[in-house]
Amino acid sequence: ASLKRFDHEHKSMQVLPLILNMAAEDEAKAAKKKATIEEMEAQAVDKAKATADNSFRPSNAVLNAATAAPLLAAVDGPSLQTYEGKESVYVGRAVPVKAGGKLEIPINVTTPGSVVEYAVELPTYDIDISIQAERDEGITIVKEMGRLKAAESPLTQKFLVGAVPCIVQFLFSNEYSWMREKVISYKITVTPPSADSLTAGRRRRATACLDAVKTDLETAQTRLDVAQSQKAKLQEEVAQMIKLLEEKKKAWQVAEKEEQWLSARTALRQEQVSLLLSRLEDGWPDEKKQMDEKKEG
Repeated sequence: ASLKRFDHEHKSMQVLPLILNMAAEDEAKAAKKKATIEEMEAQAVDKAKATADNSFRPSNAVLNAATAAPLLAAVDGPSLQTYEGKESVYVGRAVPVKAGGKLEIPINVTTPGSVVEYAVELPTYDIDISIQAERDEGITIVKEMGRLKAAESPLTQKFLVGAVPCIVQFLFSNEYSWMREKVISYKITVTPPSADSLTAGRRRRATACLDAVKTDLETAQTRLDVAQSQKAKLQEEVAQMIKLLEEKKKAWQVAEKEEQWLSARTALRQEQVSLLLSRLEDGWPDEKKQMDEKKEG
């Protein structure tokens, strides 16, 4: 019996290291798998950042600014001297969304290349969710309005914000339900890029921005040439019109003087005609007086 017990204990002692080794191998595999997933995610994020930076184009408001400062601010991003790269976390636990109502969560993102990760949990009932990024140049739909089912929660996703300033608007809508209040819990994490990533990003944005600015410069130069040519032509036409106007003014002054002289001459002639007709018809005043004296004598 003692030998059997010893053999059993000996076998048990041999099995225990085997189990521990298997557990260690499983942990190592899990850790390796997690590291692989994290590496793939990091590569995907880096690729997305590069794509966003390479397609960067300053907004019309920036291009139409009176100075170069807004353009440089959009390209440079935050100053590396004061850059800390800290995460921003926004948490809501058991937040009620009343029947027929909605919950809006605006998140201000100020650093280009930031990654926004969100997790939403529904303890019981479904709710509609949408996400959009609002910038000066317009609105980008990140997630179309759609139903998030409680059975599918927690929902965890992440996306990249390439251009800033940007307001990421999370909308949880219960407007379709007029009877039942919903409860949600959420965690939104905004992770800005590392200083090295920020440095690489600003160089990519500068290159893309340079192409956009050069293109706009060519367009502006073409329009400037046309405007200057049109201005010169109009200036010449205006000069000719001014010269013609001066000539017309002189002619008008001559005509005005002639009008005055002829008006006086016409009035004089009319008076002369009237007087001559009066003499021919009624006689001369001195002749009439002489005839009257002869009659009296």
